Amino acid sequence: MRIDIITVVPDILKSPFEASIMKRSIEKGLVEVHLHNLRDYTTDNYKQVDDYQFGGGAGMVMMIEPIDKCITKLKFERNYDEVIYMTPDGETLTQGIANQLSLKGNLIILCGHYKGVDQRVRDQFITKEISIGDYVLSGGELGALILCDAVIRLIPGVLGNETSALTDSFQDNLLAPPIYTRPAEYKGWKVPEVLTSGNFPKIEVWREEQAYQRTKKRRPDLLED
Repeated sequence: MRIDIITVVPDILKSPFEASIMKRSIEKGLVEVHLHNLRDYTTDNYKQVDDYQFGGGAGMVMMIEPIDKCITKLKFERNYDEVIYMTPDGETLTQGIANQLSLKGNLIILCGHYKGVDQRVRDQFITKEISIGDYVLSGGELGALILCDAVIRLIPGVLGNETSALTDSFQDNLLAPPIYTRPAEYKGWKVPEVLTSGNFPKIEVWREEQAYQRTKKRRPDLLED
């Protein structure tokens, strides 16, 4: 998979791709991540990529021309499955969306900034709009990182145990069950006996029941879906 991220502040994005799972996925050659500074695509002497709103109003708007130049250049070099815009009014990111995107080959992610982008960008170039929640950040960069992490970890070969991602919360509209590790008893607090029984069919039934009960208590809306 190849992911191209368009941003006005690429430095925010660098370090997360240089650590942990995302770093290992890049080193293994399972994913390529390329950062594109939008200021490199403007002819303005001051590298300006935003301007005032037509009709007045507070906040600056990202201009269409540099975004057009960047996306057009990338699409000339290869085909992209999705051109994603990170925006608070997009579709809320879910595990299902991450699953779908993990099957794609090439993605472009445009990070909004300031007040947002000229609407013509969204009309002409964007194929999918994604939000990470009902709140507003200073820019789309942190949202893009969350999206990348959610997608990259699902690519076969990225995780040491590929079945791990299949048992994560939300994969089957259930929250994950409680988990434990050694020691089996600590300060009198014991691990449920079923987990140390060695009876794996019984363990699976226990986990399914615990996942259901936890979901029913904490996120009953998932059961409605």
